[in-house]
Amino acid sequence: MAEPTLRHVEKDVLIPKLMREKARQRCSEKVRDFTHCCQESGFLMVLKCREENAALKECLTSHYKDPHFFEECKQEYLQEREEYRKTGIPAKNRREKIGTSM
Repeated sequence: MAEPTLRHVEKDVLIPKLMREKARQRCSEKVRDFTHCCQESGFLMVLKCREENAALKECLTSHYKDPHFFEECKQEYLQEREEYRKTGIPAKNRREKIGTSM
């Protein structure tokens, strides 16, 4: 089967958005540490949270630059797109309907 073609907006906007969401989940410990530091530091967070910010940025960047991670997110996006084309129901609404019907 031929590789499905992606529109510019899918390749450059929608898939990277999915990557950011998944990367934040995978780096949740570093996100939590940075958030906690910022909440405790107030206005001085720029100075006090450099270490946590660097760790978070490194974690997220490693995911963004990983071609396997991009491919994983691309396949997930293509599955959601295919399901939408079959049903006409966006993934968000599909999850909500499944959750309330049980």
